Amino acid sequence: MIDTHKPAERAFIVGVKLQKNTMQEIQDSLDELTALVDTAGATVVNSFIQNKTNVDNAFFIGKGKMHELKAFAEEEKIDTIIFDTELSPSQIRNLERETEKKILDRSWIILDIFANRAKSREAKTQVELAQLKYFMPRLTKQWTHLSRQAGGGVGTKGPGETQLETDKRLMKDRISLLEDELEEIAKQRDIRRRGRKDLFKVVLVGYTNVGKSTLMNRLSDAGVLVENRLFATLDSTTRTIELKDKKTFLLSDTVGFISKLPHNLVASFKSTLEEVVDADLLLHIIDVSHTNFNEQ
Repeated sequence: MIDTHKPAERAFIVGVKLQKNTMQEIQDSLDELTALVDTAGATVVNSFIQNKTNVDNAFFIGKGKMHELKAFAEEEKIDTIIFDTELSPSQIRNLERETEKKILDRSWIILDIFANRAKSREAKTQVELAQLKYFMPRLTKQWTHLSRQAGGGVGTKGPGETQLETDKRLMKDRISLLEDELEEIAKQRDIRRRGRKDLFKVVLVGYTNVGKSTLMNRLSDAGVLVENRLFATLDSTTRTIELKDKKTFLLSDTVGFISKLPHNLVASFKSTLEEVVDADLLLHIIDVSHTNFNEQ
């Protein structure tokens, strides 16, 4: 997580161009990552793109490039190095050991933004579940013990367990609890949907920060938060719209999309995204002023 209470962290972002990618695709993705890092509260100082045939299993980038990165990070007083892809747990460990800097990836940044944006019980539950599923395979001996956060006490540690094993067990228990909570929330959402089955349903879909909430407010006076930031709103909002001929329909806003969304996040937001499946009409909102509007 990026600490927003201290002066903005200085970040360096890294992209890798494989043979299947164009340089423009990688640069566009890095530009998007820059916006994500800014939303998370850090400042991108610089970036680089490495051309590779295959990713390095140990460091993702080549070892020579990794040493260049370490030297630059020391010279420019970089706090955090962020990769524009999801790194494996071993790659993060290896990079942190070699560079002596905090290593994050795109998935971590997106999850961090979602955690800071979540307001409703459902959104908070969805995000926490996604975070735990992402973090669990990345637990190391340096992990802050979950037993302290959970209160510890009798019965929190089995015989012969290491602290790391205890932390993983506590995390699995928490994941199970959150999944049960989301299942109950999904049932309640389904009941509400069935109660509105006779109304025509319109759902706004599209990339994050393209104007879905702005359109929602213009059409319905819904009062949905509008900011020129990525993922300003995570909760689905539904309003009844009455037309001039007195006919009515339901209009729903949904969480925005972005490239390379963490799979766990998509899975956790399943009940929210079911609004899309249940729709009679999807309004796909596109920001034509964006340089890559065709990709949206």
